[in-house]
Formats: sequence, C-alpha cells, structure tokens
Amino acid sequence: MSRPLAGRVVLVAGAGHGLGAAVAPELARLGAHPVLLGRTAGALEEVDDRVRAAGGRATLLALDLLDGEAVDRLGPSLYARFGRLDGLLFTAARLERLTPVAHGDPDWFARLLAVNTVAAARLIRTLDPLLRRSDAGRAVFATCAVARAPRAYWGHVAATKAALEALVLAYAAEVRRTPLRVNLVDPGPLATRYRRDAYPGEPPEAAPPPTRAVPAVVALLLPSCTRHGARVSVEEEAADGDRDRRSRGLDAAAR
Repeated sequence: MSRPLAGRVVLVAGAGHGLGAAVAPELARLGAHPVLLGRTAGALEEVDDRVRAAGGRATLLALDLLDGEAVDRLGPSLYARFGRLDGLLFTAARLERLTPVAHGDPDWFARLLAVNTVAAARLIRTLDPLLRRSDAGRAVFATCAVARAPRAYWGHVAATKAALEALVLAYAAEVRRTPLRVNLVDPGPLATRYRRDAYPGEPPEAAPPPTRAVPAVVALLLPSCTRHGARVSVEEEAADGDRDRRSRGLDAAAR
C-alpha cells in the first residue's frame, strides 16, 4: 500500500467531529501521525479508535479554541515534541445561531468570530515556524459557499468565513516563495453536527457523509500537492470528474 504521508506530522484542528474526524483515519492509513485537536477528550478518543483501526497512532490535544493563550502555546509544545509540522488542517467551526443581522448579540458573535476566524489566525501565528521547518509544509482551511454568497440569517457566519478566506489567501501570498502550500477547501454540504444544527428538520440522508470530501482534502495535504492560494470546491471537482469520465466514455464509444 502506498503511504505518501509516512513519517509526517499533521495537526487536525476540529478533529472531534465532522470533516476533521473523517480525515484523521485516512491520514493515519497513509502513514501520517495525526495530532487531533478538539474541545472534548471523549470525542477525540472515539476518533483515536478509528485512527488505531487504520493502523496509526495519534496525539490527542483537548483544547478549547476560545482559549487563545492555550492556542498560542501549541507551537512551542509541538516543536518540543516533533521539531516541525508537516500539515495543518483547520476544520473547526462554530454556528451559534442563525438570526437577522439586526438581532445579533455581540457576545455570541464574538465567540463565533473567535473560533471561525481568530483561532485560525492564532494557529497560523504559532505554527508557521514549524510548517516552514518541513520540506513540504501544507496548510488547509475549510470554508463554505456562504463566505462568498451571503444569504438571509447567515450574515454573522458569512462574515467570519469571509474573514477567514481573506486571512488565508493573504497568508498564501506571503509564503508563495517558500515550500509551504496554503489552500482553502469548500467541502460542500455534509451530514455533520454543524449542518444538523443549521437545518434541524432536514432528513439525515439529505447531505452526503463527511467521507465524501476526504480525498479532496487529503490531496491538498500531500507533499506532491502543487496547488497554492486556491479555493478548492469538492462539489465542483466532483462535477468536473464526472464530466471527464462521461467524455472519455463517449470518446471510447465513438472509436
């Protein structure tokens, strides 16, 4: 079996649930050592069981991203343990509530901003030196379509995601002359706890499972990835792949 991530250390922020929890076992299967960061130890332990089942071992970090000082200590702590960081995947996201902009409460909006945007900025600041120590550092940040197409009642979430995109793309421009590759990924609708909170009446089967987005996310974390400063849409990539397969099928039939 090919193990393109053998010996590489990848931090997954938001590893306890959703996309991060789905990606972690695949990272292990490909040879990486996942560092699982999440708010609750119990959720991380469940993901760790799946990492072990995939043949890997993980480091678990139970940490609330609202604790900025704890986030700031991550870089020195990981440096002492590993000496470098080969990958960062940021999938952490907070919803709080959907409400008209005029009804937004400053306190919960501050928490929303702290997790969805400020935590990413703090992670970049504390982990950038470690990512630069890797021969092929990779940083991937999950976003969503509402960042670019705000809609009613999603204004607060959209603002935090738009800010995240601006932050990440600026960071990508700043490191373009280094081996570090920085990208955004939009996984599209997925059957996660976040989506259940946003659409409580939606049937569970209405959205695909998080595993659907795993190949596209992992591809951005591989040392062979050359994309940089891109916003990768899992849905668009899948549609392009379907069109290519249909085109090849038509060409084969014509021959």
